[in-house]
Amino acid sequence: MAIHTHHKSACNLCSLNCGIEIELNPETREFVKITGDKDHPLSQGYICQKATRINYYQNHKQRLTSPLRKRIDGTFEKISWDEAIQEIADKLVIIRDTHGGECIAYAGGGGQGNHLGGVYASSLRAACNTPYIYSSLAQEKTGNFWVHGKLFGRQNTMYTEPVEDAEYVVILGSNPLQSHGIQKARHVIGEISRNPNKTLVVIDPRRTETAKKADLFLQVKPGKDAWLMSAILGIIVQEDLVDKQFLNEHTNGYEGIKPHFLTIPTEKYAEIAGIPFSQVQEVARGISKAKTMVLRSDLGIEMSYNSTLNAYLARLIFLITGHFGKHGTNHLTTWLFPLLGHSLDPEEGGLTSQVTKTRGIGKLFPPNILPLEIDNDHPKRIRGLIVDSSNPIVSWADTQAQQKAYKRLDLMVVIDVAMTETAHEAHYILPASSQYEKYESTFFQENFFHLRKPVLDPLEGTLSEPEIYTRLLRAMGELSHDIEDLKEAAIQERTKSGHGTFQKAFMQSSFSNPDVKRFGPVVLRESLGEALPDGAAAAGPLWFTAQMFANKYPEEMHKAGFKGKNQELGEELFNKILNSPSGVKVSERSFDDHWKLVKHKDNKINLYIPEMLEWLNNLPLELKKITKLENDFPFNLIAGERRSYNANTIIRNPEWRKKDPEGALKINPIDAGLLGIQAGDTVRLSNEVGQLKILSSITDEVPEGVLSMPHGHGMKYDENQNYKSVGAMANMLTSTDHCDPLAKTPYHKNVRVKLEKIEA
Repeated sequence: MAIHTHHKSACNLCSLNCGIEIELNPETREFVKITGDKDHPLSQGYICQKATRINYYQNHKQRLTSPLRKRIDGTFEKISWDEAIQEIADKLVIIRDTHGGECIAYAGGGGQGNHLGGVYASSLRAACNTPYIYSSLAQEKTGNFWVHGKLFGRQNTMYTEPVEDAEYVVILGSNPLQSHGIQKARHVIGEISRNPNKTLVVIDPRRTETAKKADLFLQVKPGKDAWLMSAILGIIVQEDLVDKQFLNEHTNGYEGIKPHFLTIPTEKYAEIAGIPFSQVQEVARGISKAKTMVLRSDLGIEMSYNSTLNAYLARLIFLITGHFGKHGTNHLTTWLFPLLGHSLDPEEGGLTSQVTKTRGIGKLFPPNILPLEIDNDHPKRIRGLIVDSSNPIVSWADTQAQQKAYKRLDLMVVIDVAMTETAHEAHYILPASSQYEKYESTFFQENFFHLRKPVLDPLEGTLSEPEIYTRLLRAMGELSHDIEDLKEAAIQERTKSGHGTFQKAFMQSSFSNPDVKRFGPVVLRESLGEALPDGAAAAGPLWFTAQMFANKYPEEMHKAGFKGKNQELGEELFNKILNSPSGVKVSERSFDDHWKLVKHKDNKINLYIPEMLEWLNNLPLELKKITKLENDFPFNLIAGERRSYNANTIIRNPEWRKKDPEGALKINPIDAGLLGIQAGDTVRLSNEVGQLKILSSITDEVPEGVLSMPHGHGMKYDENQNYKSVGAMANMLTSTDHCDPLAKTPYHKNVRVKLEKIEA
């Protein structure tokens, strides 16, 4: 009988990446049991039910174990790694040198908790001379990032939402009891709901699990969030409930925005939003009077009508009331590893896409335009696409448009652990090692970083993304210079015989050879990485990140217990990361330090954003557009609901779901009665984009005229290539042009459809 081993790691099913302990059977490679890691500095042993099921991610019937090349007839043949790498490299070079690097794009970039691969992909993008990254993050959050750039001075300025510390908590378009998004969400929400000295307000079209625990539930009409938030802000401004001292000390532009809210017809806007005016007043006054308030928002307003405007209005609610930058409020934070960059607006010379001229935000481009950038005859259309750890066919808008567009590509490469729906469209498929078979990292949380050691050896025939990208780079003829001097300096550094030797050698090489800087992650892996213990070569780039962080935030690191200065401080952080199996808090920040993170020259927040105020003034016109669409298609489908057992597309085996395996459509009892639909019936949803069939469930959780279905269903799964799908894919109904006009965020929460029962 095999002796089970125990390993610390992290859950990979949502952005919190809670610490876990895995009980492993080494002989069968099965994860026998998953429990919470009590040593994890943030989650402290907490996990939800989803984490206990990640064996279904690690061990399933669709793991890839050989590179595949598509034949002319559309089937795939196995080829060697050397063949695959060289053929792909040659074709990338041809596209780059013939049409230009801007005709190559990169899509995806890691998936939840799988981020080191995305770091190495930057080297391949540099070799291809392409700046174009299409990411799920740009399908959700780029409206937020654009607003942050205007408010705080940089698009990659982030704030945190410490709801556990606040007296007054507003949950807006979010359902933490299912989607989490905050640490130990179920414990925290439960404690808040039971505390008579705290108030929990939930704003959502659906009576969610979190809404059922609220002191006050505002069941806003789908897509009318902007009207509700405008009414709240109108009341605050018109009743002069703003925090004047905060506005004077920390902001600019209030007098410029004030007239726009003084004229808001608050009662009318409350009516449009479907909320009794007395409740809107209660919330507006409650926010203003509270000693501390935190607002937690998520996809409910980010994938809804007026997405970017929603981001602006939500932030104004806590900014003009002074609930920012102190304990118990939203406040700015830092990450060891920046998740995104900063893009200039087009009028400032910022980069746009070649065909649709869409702006980049945070150095990312929105998936909604990707099919449009491929499927055309423009001389600079996208001809080569690399998809890394992502399944756009299922996850991104308009499945049919994507499938059609991908057929126009000269080269499509998918790097993944499984034969996904998107992989079926590729010319080459490269099998990656799973997240538990290689060094990986998670860093979505405030001032925290977790480097995770592999739990298993890589599955035979697979390679890690760092290795794949390094091989592609060399096959393209890049990075051909000798780095033996860096390797030797790294060995001296790690054996303590050459203190500072590697930093000096690396800086000298960076100045003398532009490839060292251009392909930094690969250079660090191939030099310093080779000197790291336990096969941790992939962690090599973290040395440079640690040095940069130490140079930028030494005081904050000292408060977290780190010692030394300059290079010594960076080395201590790097070593701590390497030797902290449960992750490490990399810094501590006082609220006095907080204002240094505002990047405007005066460290003040800029409230006045002309584009957003013009949009606010045009809300009556927006209402007319929405009303016409509602008349054409009577039901509002909320596509992408978080439930107990769905997690994007990372777990393909439907057996992982203990509940609701089909992902049934939620229908209000009155609507179901009028259409003769009973629970368990199969129904059809249709619109101008497509149609789908789905099982039905009847619940008053959704109001009349509203339907709700989860994401992550409808994938094909079986062991003998005799594929069958379980559930329905929402993106059969979504459109590339049904999106936010500025950020191009899809309106997945406002998919207009017709509903009909399918007769037996």
